[in-house]
Amino acid sequence: MKIWQSGLLAAMLPIGLGAAPPVPLRAAIFGFAFDDTSLQGELQGKRPDEQLRLTHLDAQLKDLLTRSGCCTAVDLAAVADRARNSDLQACGACALDMARQVGAQIAVTGWVQKVSDLILNINAQIRDTESGRVLSAGSVDIRGNTDESWSHGLAYLVRNRLLTPDWEAGR
Repeated sequence: MKIWQSGLLAAMLPIGLGAAPPVPLRAAIFGFAFDDTSLQGELQGKRPDEQLRLTHLDAQLKDLLTRSGCCTAVDLAAVADRARNSDLQACGACALDMARQVGAQIAVTGWVQKVSDLILNINAQIRDTESGRVLSAGSVDIRGNTDESWSHGLAYLVRNRLLTPDWEAGR
């Protein structure tokens, strides 16, 4: 179907404009998990500011990926409770199963690890739902536990690790 879609788009382009851009993939973009391995987290538990940053990171990832034209986000309502209550990094293929259930071609998962208030890293991966193959993945270390550092870190991760020319060529 992908070949047919690309061929159809190419046929619709006026002569001389070149090849059609790739058809955006249907993406299940799951929310970020938070792995607080810091002493502070162990002693004080969840912090409201970090939970809010996770929510903002979820929205930013969805926005960055869809605005790039690589994908369109599918509605996750049918699997939202299951996704929220699963550790998508440790559950085997559960993210792929949920992504298939909602008709996605790719599954996007991510997690933030907090080592301390100064050292955090943001991780994400994009997997093909049919084969399970990792299409793209990356990690970025950030310094500082602020709204700005999280946002800049994710923008860098998407731009320089996830949406690379290698991934675009291989999709």
